[in-house]
Amino acid sequence: MAASLISRLHGGPQLMYALLLGVAFHFLYADQRIRPGVELATGLVLRLGVALLGARITLDQIAALGWGTAGAVMACVLSTVLVGVGLARRLGLSPAQGFLSGGATAICGASAALAIAAVLPRGREQDRFTLLVVVAVTALSTVAMLVYPLIAHALQLSPAQAGLFLGGSIHDVAQVVAAGYLLGSETGDTATLVKLFRVALLALVVVAAATAFRPALEDHGSDARPGLLKLVPWFLWLFMLLVLLQSVHALPPAALPVVSEVSRDCLVVAIAALGIKTSFQALFQTGWRPFVLLLVETLWLAVALLVAVLIGLPR
Repeated sequence: MAASLISRLHGGPQLMYALLLGVAFHFLYADQRIRPGVELATGLVLRLGVALLGARITLDQIAALGWGTAGAVMACVLSTVLVGVGLARRLGLSPAQGFLSGGATAICGASAALAIAAVLPRGREQDRFTLLVVVAVTALSTVAMLVYPLIAHALQLSPAQAGLFLGGSIHDVAQVVAAGYLLGSETGDTATLVKLFRVALLALVVVAAATAFRPALEDHGSDARPGLLKLVPWFLWLFMLLVLLQSVHALPPAALPVVSEVSRDCLVVAIAALGIKTSFQALFQTGWRPFVLLLVETLWLAVALLVAVLIGLPR
């Protein structure tokens, strides 16, 4: 509630305020009466918030992009994740950390970081890295929101091209909307649509993470249920179900703002709880390598989208 109030009064990213307020209350994590609630917020509440994102997306929206644009966005997302994993190895970080940072950069920033972290092996170091990713991608997305529209204007990109560039490269949904509509309604509409397509790819990226790191999860004592139900977490089934329901207009229009608000509130609560679990002192112990990793991934994604635009996309 405090993070929401500050965001509405003064502007700025609600998730960042929640994170900072959570870190300020890190001392509460030592209280055994409070710890179960913190764990609940970073577990069930987080997964529910991610699942409800599916109500914002329809298959018609994805089809409206066209094969060329959709293919370019998918290629940029895949290449960013691969760059993250490869560069993480060079920097002495784990493949899971590279996948987490690359997926967060490629999909939708803090929300994607939390979703991917939910299917990776848990631990104090991994939780600390997740928090750092959330902080860094939020900061980088804010900078991109201010700088990328200037780049699009300087290159004299058409509304469709600018929308593809902004929607495909800025991390957070709200910041994509802000940057897109700075350049006009057509650019804003295209940017929002491209961004929602990236959010739709979240399910595939999380399934890929669950598949790639399944042995590590089993080593950490995860349940051994066989088959697809284990591979695809329950919150992704709900995510995909909501996409289908929204695509066939089975969800009441009046319910959509409520679902969107509940999703956002769940993510705010989850990230505040993640802040409570981690101290800034521990955060700084991660060193400079994660910051370099996230900066390179962000620049890679932006350059890849610019190249796609300059070679003639969207058609």
